[in-house]
Amino acid sequence: MQAAPLFLDTRLVEIHRRLLAYYGQPAARDVWDPLKQFIYSMLSSRTKTEVTFEVVAHLQKHFGSWEALRDAPLGEIEEAIRGVTFPEQKAVHLKQALEQIAQRCGRLSLDFLSSYRTDKVRSWLEGFDGVGVKTSAAVVNFSSLRRRAICVDSHHLRVTQRLGLVGKSADARETEDRLMEMAPVEWSPVMLDEHHTLIKTHGQRICTFKQPRCTICPLLELCPTGAGAVGSSRAS
Repeated sequence: MQAAPLFLDTRLVEIHRRLLAYYGQPAARDVWDPLKQFIYSMLSSRTKTEVTFEVVAHLQKHFGSWEALRDAPLGEIEEAIRGVTFPEQKAVHLKQALEQIAQRCGRLSLDFLSSYRTDKVRSWLEGFDGVGVKTSAAVVNFSSLRRRAICVDSHHLRVTQRLGLVGKSADARETEDRLMEMAPVEWSPVMLDEHHTLIKTHGQRICTFKQPRCTICPLLELCPTGAGAVGSSRAS
C-alpha cells in the first residue's frame, strides 16, 4: 500500500509571489567576502541598514585594513562604530572575534569556510561572543559563500508571527527552521536572499511594529492577525 503524500505547505510561495508583485524585484545584492559580511552583520543588530553601511564604509576608510581594525585600541573602535546601537558591547565582541579568527586561522580571513559544510560554518561562527543565528545565516547566505539559509531579523520575525507561520514565542532559530521546511527545494540561495529582502521591506513599510497598515497589505487574505484587526475595526 502506497503511503499518502505529505501535505505541502505552499503559503511561503504565495507570500513571496504577492510581495514580489507588490514591491517589485529587489535590487541585486553587492556580494561581499565572508569576513566583511561577518563584520557588517555583527554591527547591524537593531541598527538601520543605511547606518550600518555607513559605519562599515567608515571602518574601511579610517583603518585601511581589517588587520588595523583588529589591532586598534578598543576605545578607537568604539568611537568608529558610534553610529550603531550598543557600540560599547559591539566593539568588544568585534575586536575579540577578529583577534580569535586570526589566532585560529593564521590570518584574518574567512575564505576558508567555503570548504566547510553549511552547518559546520554556522556552528563555527556562532562560537564567537555576540554572534547568533541571524549573523551566521547572513554570512552563509549573503556573502560569496552563497549557501541556503534565511536570515531572520526583527522584521522577519514579526511578520512571520503575525502571518501565523510560527508561534508568538518563536525565536530566530525556530523561525528559520520552520521557514526552511516550507521553502521549496528549488529555491536557490539567491532566491532565499530575495525572500529575506521582500519580508524585511514589508516589515519596514507596511507590517510595522507599532502601526501596521493592514487595510492596504497585499498579504491580508493570508494573515489571521491582519484579518482580525481589520474585522474588529469595521465592527466598531
